[in-house]
Amino acid sequence: MPILQYVCKNCKKSFEELVKKYDEPVTCPVCGKPAERCYCGEMYSSTGKPVKKCSGHCSTCGGCK
Repeated sequence: MPILQYVCKNCKKSFEELVKKYDEPVTCPVCGKPAERCYCGEMYSSTGKPVKKCSGHCSTCGGCK
């Protein structure tokens, strides 16, 4: 299960969330409103090594290998 970065659309709070799937809906822990993925952090593969060609958009990716 990945830990992904999110930002709240309502209160602009940034936070990390452990999710089962990359497209799972997430709500803000502060205000409870819907949050969206934040692609501002570094991306790493499951081996912990930096991924050189990762866009951060998991829906268009074949997965980190």
